[in-house]
Amino acid sequence: MGRVIRDFAVMTHDADVAVVFYAGHGIEVDGVNYLIPTDARLATDIDVEYEAMPLDRVLRVLEPARSLRLVILDACRDNPFVRTMKRTMASRAVGRGLAGVEPAGSNTLIAFAAKGGSTAQDGDGAHSPFTSALLKYLTAPGLDLRFAFGKVRDEVFASTGRRQEPHLYGSLGGTAIALVPAETSLGAAAGAAASPAAAGSLSNESWREYEQAMRVGTAEALDAFLAAHPSGFYADLARAQRAKLLAAALTSPAPATAPAPAAAPVPAIAPSPQAEPPKRGRAVATRHTDPPAARAKQRPAKDAAPSAANRTRSSSSSGCGYVRRAVSAGTAAGLDNGVGLIAFARRNCGG
Repeated sequence: MGRVIRDFAVMTHDADVAVVFYAGHGIEVDGVNYLIPTDARLATDIDVEYEAMPLDRVLRVLEPARSLRLVILDACRDNPFVRTMKRTMASRAVGRGLAGVEPAGSNTLIAFAAKGGSTAQDGDGAHSPFTSALLKYLTAPGLDLRFAFGKVRDEVFASTGRRQEPHLYGSLGGTAIALVPAETSLGAAAGAAASPAAAGSLSNESWREYEQAMRVGTAEALDAFLAAHPSGFYADLARAQRAKLLAAALTSPAPATAPAPAAAPVPAIAPSPQAEPPKRGRAVATRHTDPPAARAKQRPAKDAAPSAANRTRSSSSSGCGYVRRAVSAGTAAGLDNGVGLIAFARRNCGG
């Protein structure tokens, strides 16, 4: 038990939250509370100092935690060692169980399974009534510890027929503190993280940086947070969130690429029966192959007076009727030579 406490002390030197849960026997000797390991014999009252763990030593281990120090003692007060151990000093007071204690440090809570003068029941199931209620309420997401222990007290009090009433010593500040943060939607890449009051703000500095990383919602943002806070409560949450984001990225299907729109086929329109094939000697418009500058030189100015030949061709109907019908009907010849036909119509048919 001493090695466990020592190893735990190493873990709490940079922690935001430190919690110790103990289930077993406790004893009070001369005003000092002791937790009794399973291999203790306690043949005499003096053995308590050598075979048991002082509760004060456990509280000292929790002192480095910045935001919350919590000790939960599911220790029944009907201690069998009190009846069997020999007393070496008549003046030494040995209590039935643990005595009430007010922690000296701030943000420190000590939860007893039963208040002074009463006994804690073991129950008939796998857990005692006190531990069963703790498992139900203490891990509720976003539930402040004060409300959680209040619900624990009510349930134990009711389930034991008002014979056992848990008691809480110590005090907390005005900030809401929950052991388990409020649940958030990770599917939205943590775009809207819970507020500190709802999620249990345990450390202002680490919470703010964790909240910003969750708002960004990428693995890179969580990596930046872990580089600044490699250990602690929020570091564990960040690692879990990062693993979930990476797993989602691996399992999500790749976005389908929209196919390029196919070119609309050019409909083959049957030639209009009114469209006459060009007769010999008539001009047939073709697509220009000359560069734009050359065509601009060949095209007369708008305000220039048309020549006699142009006026003759404009007034003549040679080719114009065919051109208009070909363009209007959209025949194959008109589509293939559309640029030339339009240019021909503008030069020779009045636009």
